[in-house]
Amino acid sequence: MTEEKTNVMRLLDQRKIPYTPHSYDVSDGALDGLTAASRLGIPPETCFKTLVTVGASKKNHVFVIPVERELDLKAAAKAVGEKAVEMLKQAQLLPLTGYVHGGCSPIGMKRRFPTVIDASAESLPQITVSAGRIGRQITVSPQALADYVGASFGEVSRS
Repeated sequence: MTEEKTNVMRLLDQRKIPYTPHSYDVSDGALDGLTAASRLGIPPETCFKTLVTVGASKKNHVFVIPVERELDLKAAAKAVGEKAVEMLKQAQLLPLTGYVHGGCSPIGMKRRFPTVIDASAESLPQITVSAGRIGRQITVSPQALADYVGASFGEVSRS
């Protein structure tokens, strides 16, 4: 049985951007990225999470960082030219992006936001990000992802 494609997959198909789809069991409610990497059998440094922030200017910004790391708010603010950024409140995620917590992808948000992919991705041939649904992921070239979403690369995470 083949699984239904997500909107993220359809968007990549339209642009002929190669990717590998993955799915994993989330019936136990474990939604964190480290669990996703473990269940997919991939190194956590290649599995990335998508974080949405709001800057001092009230503009939103997206950061894509390894699941084993956390967003460095000062570095993130500097990367997008803000005085400061803070994490978007969870209740605001769905109305703003169209995605739920645990299924947020940098691809296919309701609007395009300035996006920064952690610099650690640049040296990797492939990274895995959310396919826009909880329990669904895609593996894609970091440069292809950056080109598609108009992202830059920057040092925005810390251990």
